[in-house]
Amino acid sequence: MKFIDEVKIQLKSGKGGDGRVGFRREKFVPYGGPDGGNGGTGGSIYFEGDENVNTLVKFRGRKVYPAEDGEGGSGGEMHGKAGEDLIIYVPVGTLVFKDEPIIDEDAYLYEDQDPEEDEKDDDKKKKVVYVTPIFPDSQPGDLLVDITEHGQRVLISQGGRGGLGNTNFKSSTNQAPRHAQSGEQGEMLPLKLELKLIADIALVGLPNAGKSTLIATISSAKPKIADYPFTTLTPNLGVVKVDQDDSIVVADIPGLIEDAAEGKGLGIQFLKHIERTSALVHLIDCSMLLEPAEAIEDYATVRAELLKYSDRIAKKPEIICLTKTDAMTEEEIDRFQAEMENQTDKKVLVISSVTGKNLDILKRLMLKTKQQRLKEESNE
Repeated sequence: MKFIDEVKIQLKSGKGGDGRVGFRREKFVPYGGPDGGNGGTGGSIYFEGDENVNTLVKFRGRKVYPAEDGEGGSGGEMHGKAGEDLIIYVPVGTLVFKDEPIIDEDAYLYEDQDPEEDEKDDDKKKKVVYVTPIFPDSQPGDLLVDITEHGQRVLISQGGRGGLGNTNFKSSTNQAPRHAQSGEQGEMLPLKLELKLIADIALVGLPNAGKSTLIATISSAKPKIADYPFTTLTPNLGVVKVDQDDSIVVADIPGLIEDAAEGKGLGIQFLKHIERTSALVHLIDCSMLLEPAEAIEDYATVRAELLKYSDRIAKKPEIICLTKTDAMTEEEIDRFQAEMENQTDKKVLVISSVTGKNLDILKRLMLKTKQQRLKEESNE
């Protein structure tokens, strides 16, 4: 499935049904009173988080999502049926922003499904109405909703109220009212949806640093793996079981390159997915390097891009790992590890996804870092 993390759509909640002008007519009651029923309420639109959905690809192509209109009232004080609500399932981690209108305010929205047929009959055209009863003061670019939990349901677009039938307008001075209310127009709401994956730990590093192999080894995720840069074209999520009661969600972020924060390579498309994580695991492949200085340079390249994109991301707790060490001698590993720790002033963990070296230690470090971060956030 193609990974899509930004789309623009437009919602149209249902129009309320029109009230009915009607009078009671029976064999022996030729001039009965008003009996026009009320129109039904138009369908509203909800967003609901679904952990089984991990991309916004289903929103590509289709732009307008309408809820059902309410039915008009009938005689005999029969009220119209309410329009069915529309529930739109989105990935957990979806941000919903108000956007500029997709359809211009001078355009028309057609009631029928066949626009060519509608063009022959101007009476079927209905003017687009832009109202925002749920978010009355919102402006394009404002964040309206952040869907962060599975099953979280949010009302995003309110259906129009049904019009009152003429029964409601009967009074002592007007025994036979001949007017009823029209149903309220539904809301036309332009939106931009943006997905930011929710993970505890993000794996970062240059292309081909071993991120995909690591996540495939420590979780059940099955990313594409090959020995060339940019094998991973989309973020991958994996659930890592640490012990019987604890697990963490790890995101494999496509490799960063120099100037990724300015749009080079793939990194700029996926850096936002790091924002929700508690910590970073920075992987550095030393297997093909001759000197520790090269590893330090690779580390500095990624750190610089993180800092340019967001100071908040760059300040996240970090675990530095030397990867693919099964292809190195013990002497080389010790030399690279010592120099990296000396230059970064941080502990450096030596791991191998092939032999499993220190992977259990890494998993427990990730869990500990996540728990510390959650504790800090609860105290803020």
